[in-house]
Amino acid sequence: ESGLGKSTLVNTLFNAPLYPPKDHVPLSDETPKTVGIQVLSTDIEESGVRLKLNVVDTPGFGDFINNEDSWKPILETIEARFDSYLEQENRVNRSKITDTRVNACLYFIAPTGHSLKSLDVEFMKKLHTKVNLIPVIAKSDTMTGEEITAFKERILLDIAHHDIKIYHALHYDCDDIETINETKDVMSKIPFAIVGSNKIVETKDGRQVRGRQYPWGVIEVDNEDHCDFVKLRQMLVRTHMEELREFTNDIHYENYRTEKLLVMGYKQDQSVFREVDPLAKLEEERALHEAKLVKMEQDMKHVFQQKVQEKEAKLTQSEAELYAKHKEMKDALEKQRLDLEEKKRRIEQGRPLTPEKTKKKGFGFTGK
Repeated sequence: ESGLGKSTLVNTLFNAPLYPPKDHVPLSDETPKTVGIQVLSTDIEESGVRLKLNVVDTPGFGDFINNEDSWKPILETIEARFDSYLEQENRVNRSKITDTRVNACLYFIAPTGHSLKSLDVEFMKKLHTKVNLIPVIAKSDTMTGEEITAFKERILLDIAHHDIKIYHALHYDCDDIETINETKDVMSKIPFAIVGSNKIVETKDGRQVRGRQYPWGVIEVDNEDHCDFVKLRQMLVRTHMEELREFTNDIHYENYRTEKLLVMGYKQDQSVFREVDPLAKLEEERALHEAKLVKMEQDMKHVFQQKVQEKEAKLTQSEAELYAKHKEMKDALEKQRLDLEEKKRRIEQGRPLTPEKTKKKGFGFTGK
């Protein structure tokens, strides 16, 4: 809604005057009847990396007596950008594709301290399947720390009750402990309680900071103890920018593209390839990988058992051969012992060691 500090936050996020100072509109001027769509394009630089930034603003959202269809121009803009990308994909020459798809939607929630309004719920339910929704509590410096904590809990309960899917970063197997803890820390701040300001003010200890000056003190934009601005900027610009782009391309755009092509009468040949949910595809690949690992483990165990059995068979055969050889040698030794005892006995009895040969009696004949 107007007055929640959208322009100020964008200028603060990228530390650049993307939005010029607003002119005060005379009360006599007629207010617009529909939600407007304003697009700002600029090049920003972060740590030596240049990036083309497109900011889509929606002035007039929630400002009318009847806000029943306030979300329609926003949804149409997101789908029109999907259509433009789909049309470029279907060209013969796809070497130059301009990607204008919306990768993140910051939805500003008024700091009422109560719960989500019906307009908030309706907007999120219409757009949560089209874009990465990131809820933020605007002008959180109007609430105390306890009020912000309680308000965050109510917002999350409402989101869960209405089954609204907001953006939530995923953990990957390759992430180290530091990355996992950093992601958990950032995600624990959703919805982000933010304060925006590009003004430089001086604190009591003499520091020059971006913030807001109040009679009771200074709210520092870049102080994590004062608001969640640092975590929001860290997620959008530093840690999860690519993941937001991938989630838009792999989930939101693919789902929209599938529905669009089916409506246009295009049906896929299931014998060639099949359309799948990317998350389901990842889960299927993970299950196949785990099954492959289990099979490899079973094969290794089978080979190991087979090798052990072969080794045991060789050992058993060698043992049998050694036993047979041992028995043969034992029998030979026993025969030698018996022969020696027999010779000993003959010697003691005065008998020759070898029996005498008996002379055969001869006979003669004479011939006449």
